[in-house]
Amino acid sequence: MAQVQVRKVRKAFGAVEIIHGVDIDIADGEFVVLVGPSGCGKSTLLRMIAGLESISAGTIAIGARVVNNLPPSERDIAMVFQNYALYPHMKVRDNMAFSLRLRKMDRAVVAERVNRAAGILGLASLLDRYPRQLSGGQRQRVAMGRAIVRDPQVFLFDEPLSNLDAKLRVQMRTEIKELHQRLRTTTVYVTHDQVEAMTMADKIVVLQDGRIEQIGAPLELFDRPANTFVAGFIGSPAMNLLKGTVADGGAVEINGSRLAVAGNHAAAKGEAVFFGIRPEHLELSPEGVPARIAVVEPTGSETLVFLRFGESEIVALFRERHDFKPGDTVHLRPRVDHVHLFNAETGQRI
Repeated sequence: MAQVQVRKVRKAFGAVEIIHGVDIDIADGEFVVLVGPSGCGKSTLLRMIAGLESISAGTIAIGARVVNNLPPSERDIAMVFQNYALYPHMKVRDNMAFSLRLRKMDRAVVAERVNRAAGILGLASLLDRYPRQLSGGQRQRVAMGRAIVRDPQVFLFDEPLSNLDAKLRVQMRTEIKELHQRLRTTTVYVTHDQVEAMTMADKIVVLQDGRIEQIGAPLELFDRPANTFVAGFIGSPAMNLLKGTVADGGAVEINGSRLAVAGNHAAAKGEAVFFGIRPEHLELSPEGVPARIAVVEPTGSETLVFLRFGESEIVALFRERHDFKPGDTVHLRPRVDHVHLFNAETGQRI
């Protein structure tokens, strides 16, 4: 195992810069998730750590070694790809053993490592099958097993669950997290799915347009997002962000209604702000602001309600059941202790 340090790393394709001076510290044994929308640079950054993509500037260190100029085979990493990348003509056993045989390792050691990994991942009964005879989840386990047998310093995962159906994704992310808790190998995991990031990570790195927006523990990012991008990206459903103006007493005026904000804040009267409130922190109250129901989405355990509040659209989440109908008007009150304020011009937290 080893720590990973990314220092002022840049990546440009010709005149187009993709990664803009990124700094990340990944501790020994830590599970770090790089998350962001498509095109934010997360997979490019992972490929630079792996040595599959060159670095335009900066340094990447794995353990005590700067690996900028080392090929992937000398970085002591193992990568699990989105498309599994299994050899179709090889059985599961041979797919898992292939990298060890390339190193000319002793056959007994190879067999011991393959059998150990197969036991961990529940593949023992599948070792003599070909990839075409496996389900998507089983293929992903084989890809993980091929990484485990190498006993690397760092595991790298590039959106490994995106090809699986929803139920299997939930199962596999639990298995990957349990695997990490068992092996404690430093892990860097890329996904665009913030639910994956929240449920799996020790630490999340939120990226947008090749820049880091915020780094922190999952609940830290959820409870105190640094800006409107993180506020809108972390959490499902996303935080409501309503544009308004600071009024007397620190309240925020939105669409003709005044919404209270807890405690003192640094925003001045008349300042344009975004009033942030998560859907689960809106409650029904006769003293609340009026909002008209547009769509109701019951899921069984909870109900999502999409509403129009003046010119704004908001989402509320209720865990108790209500007889809501489109066109009805309800009165909503934000829980004051869960309100977030952001500067409307910069998007930064106030």
